[in-house]
Amino acid sequence: MNLEKIYQQTILEYSRRRELNREIENPTFAERGHNPNCGDDLTLEIKTDENDIIEDAAFIGSGCAISTASMAMLIDLIKGKTMKEAKEKVDLFFKMMKQEEKLTREESKKLGDAVLMEYVAQMPARVKCATLSWHSLKVIVEKSGIQEQ
Repeated sequence: MNLEKIYQQTILEYSRRRELNREIENPTFAERGHNPNCGDDLTLEIKTDENDIIEDAAFIGSGCAISTASMAMLIDLIKGKTMKEAKEKVDLFFKMMKQEEKLTREESKKLGDAVLMEYVAQMPARVKCATLSWHSLKVIVEKSGIQEQ
């Protein structure tokens, strides 16, 4: 199976993760991402505990397969992590999407399946779809008070 088929299959699997498309009761943070060009409208909700650990994360709204798959990958990566760890993943994701320098093997591992979104970085019309949820997480991290390293 070639890389493009694996990419397409994985995107479809993640985009079908309906259990993540739900409201969280009393979320600590909620940030809407909207892409009028594509029609994506996704709100990321996060609930943290007193130690800044992300207890739960989900989204409400709808979007294309790439945006919902990217959101599902993001949620899988941050659940159970601290806001500081979430910030590190956001920073790595945008470093990857900018394509200015390659991620190290260790950095790629930290992104899990989200590294597949690098494939989208070469499709300018779809980059906004892939990064929509990550922009929302970036705003949430900034609101949480996590500072630049």
